[in-house]
Amino acid sequence: MKIEHFFDKETATFTYVVSDPATKKCAIIDSVLDYDMNAGKTNTVAADKVIAYVKEQGLSVEWILETHAHADHLTASHYLKEKLGGKIGIGEHIKEVLKFWVPLFNTEHDTPLDGSQFDHLFNDGEVFTIGATEVRVMHTPGHTPACLTYLMGDAAFVGDTIFMPYMGTARTDFPGGSAQTLYRSMQKLLSLPENTRIFICHDYPPEGQSENYVSTVAEQKAKNTMVHDGVSEAEYVAARNAKDVGKAVPRLLLPSIQVNLRAGDLGKAEANGVQYIKIPLNKLS
Repeated sequence: MKIEHFFDKETATFTYVVSDPATKKCAIIDSVLDYDMNAGKTNTVAADKVIAYVKEQGLSVEWILETHAHADHLTASHYLKEKLGGKIGIGEHIKEVLKFWVPLFNTEHDTPLDGSQFDHLFNDGEVFTIGATEVRVMHTPGHTPACLTYLMGDAAFVGDTIFMPYMGTARTDFPGGSAQTLYRSMQKLLSLPENTRIFICHDYPPEGQSENYVSTVAEQKAKNTMVHDGVSEAEYVAARNAKDVGKAVPRLLLPSIQVNLRAGDLGKAEANGVQYIKIPLNKLS
């Protein structure tokens, strides 16, 4: 299995292309569609870098995978599927996220509540393949109800559950989030073999340091600032909740969630032929 990473500095997001050298089949994990919020414009610079790599390597895309519905960047899944093919997959608990957000945006006309806008909804423990590479799905909620980890050999793609050890863990104050639930999800991750590589979705390194995208279970158990060995559930919940009090809403939350719940589709154009991002007023604390 070969893993190539791409870093989008604007959203501090890592996208991964995981490929099976024997079959040249691949999956793209947590892609980015660039969005200029002030101008209301999208562009495909980040996604086109992924497309160029896939073509240069002679790869065939089987899967375009989401670890969850991101609140800090728009997904390029829809665009990548148009350009490269493949099936878009996300966890089955996306239905819980849809149930909260779609009524708030009033977008049921183009955002189905049953998740049918995605090609596949994964169950906890489900196994699928990328070429000859077996992938096991682990439901790891807490940041959101729908968060998944994709396990491939000694690699775990964890989305927004755990970060690099100096960063700790994801926030849990989004709708459906829970510090207690996230702690239990992380115990599942930290119970994997200690040499398991953990590939994260974001990094916000200390000033003067370069971004990092991979650690190991052993490093996390020894050094993670919030969930190292010996930290109890009660201690973690108290610390996580304290960190989340008064935390600012992510800059791109409203456009990101809205688009990501459509699997990256920008939505139906209105009568004038224009697509719109809707901003509900005075509804988020």
